[in-house]
Amino acid sequence: MDQGLILLTMVGMAVVTYLPRLLPILFLSGRTLRPLLVAWLRLVPPAVLAAMLVPPLLIPEKRLDLGFDNIFFWTALVAFPVAWKSKSLFATVIIGMGLVALARYLGLGHGG
Repeated sequence: MDQGLILLTMVGMAVVTYLPRLLPILFLSGRTLRPLLVAWLRLVPPAVLAAMLVPPLLIPEKRLDLGFDNIFFWTALVAFPVAWKSKSLFATVIIGMGLVALARYLGLGHGG
């Protein structure tokens, strides 16, 4: 592949990644948002995270799987209270990864 095309692709990727972050800052800087809008915006990250996580956890192989062999589902059930209580991404990821590793080490479930 041509080096110029690769560079142009990288620059394009940087622009389309940066613009959605920059534009709201430019348009909203110095403005006060209504409390209802602020409250609604606080719900966006958890909603997006849930939309990304729930389908692979509950329907890992194109069918609902709440059985004991779905280690990601059971690990998530333990990791969720850790996230809620600690508010720490690091602690949540460490607990989740540790539990999946332990389950795989013990030969439990079909974890992927």
